[in-house]
Amino acid sequence: MIKIDTEKCIGCGQCARDCFPMCIEMDGNTAKLNDNYCIKCGHCIAVCPKGAISIDEYNMRDVKKYDEKNFSVDPDNLLNFIKFRRSIRQFKDKKIEQEKIDKVIEAGRFTETGSNAQDVSYIVVRDNLKQLKDLTFENMERIAHSVLESRTAEARLYRRYAKIWIKMCRDYRQNSRNDRIFFNAPAVVVVTALSAVDAALASSNMELVADTLGLGVLFSGFFVRAANESQDIIDFLQVKKRKKIMTCMMMGYPDVRYFRTVPRKQADVIWK
Repeated sequence: MIKIDTEKCIGCGQCARDCFPMCIEMDGNTAKLNDNYCIKCGHCIAVCPKGAISIDEYNMRDVKKYDEKNFSVDPDNLLNFIKFRRSIRQFKDKKIEQEKIDKVIEAGRFTETGSNAQDVSYIVVRDNLKQLKDLTFENMERIAHSVLESRTAEARLYRRYAKIWIKMCRDYRQNSRNDRIFFNAPAVVVVTALSAVDAALASSNMELVADTLGLGVLFSGFFVRAANESQDIIDFLQVKKRKKIMTCMMMGYPDVRYFRTVPRKQADVIWK
């Protein structure tokens, strides 16, 4: 529940003006709560100049006061940082420190969600990676054979991939180091949510923070398909009811060095 400290409130009205569902109104020179539609987004906390508002369901120690030195980011540096990122498929045989994984998840936790649903969850697999890999390759091979046997138009689009999947699975069975799905990454972060958009936004921010920590990330669509079509994988990961696996990040220290950015197609933009 939102609480307004009337001793601190100076009646500036900033919270009422910035509240989209109009859950705060001004009663003379004091802000007053009308929380019938409040989604607890925290805009009122952020905009109050006196820190008079709190939400008792959250840990208010999460709140940090803005200062330019610690919060501002040079736009050109950020754009170059985004341009330089690479999908990593070569990882060092080195564990990721717990505090770095915590920071990556923190980036997801503070990413915006529709209607402030905060519906994104994270599953980190490290110690039991071998079991997850075995389940994934097994199901990937089953999917591949199903695609090759199907006569649907959709299946025809995936036949080229299906042949690749079968070879990947056979190579893995011969030698588990021949890992063309997980690429021997030391950790896997599976992102689940009710909303694909919420999960994608969180995952993107998580990857950027991982890069700042010297880590590399590979988003694996192969894994997502194999996992969502396997109850064994869903049960192994303990995916919560109603949620779906949206993204999967293979994560570790890169065992490759890049020296420059790469070109891209021109932006497809319509100006009106």
